[in-house]
Amino acid sequence: MKTKTGPYRHVVLFKFYEKTKQETVGEIETAFGKLAAGLPFVKGFEWGHNSSPENLNQGFTHCFIVTFEDAAGRDLYLPHPDHQAFCRQFLDPHLEKVCVVDFDSHS
Repeated sequence: MKTKTGPYRHVVLFKFYEKTKQETVGEIETAFGKLAAGLPFVKGFEWGHNSSPENLNQGFTHCFIVTFEDAAGRDLYLPHPDHQAFCRQFLDPHLEKVCVVDFDSHS
């Protein structure tokens, strides 16, 4: 059986500093969505809060998935000035830890 190659996914997990206020976290959630919506090579964006009962999240509380048509879209996204500005303004001051996994999806 041949596997079908699907869209390219950029998955990021965030652990915020304890000192980061919930209001600020909400602003980051909103800003990330606006960033994704404003870039034509982003084909999808979804996110959520960890709710796993397994307690294996290592402190990561948020998962964001940015979808591209292919790895070339991700390659445009990472150095894009809007993405870089978002990281500097919202993430650098508030993230204790981040985990990133990129993959070409298969079904």
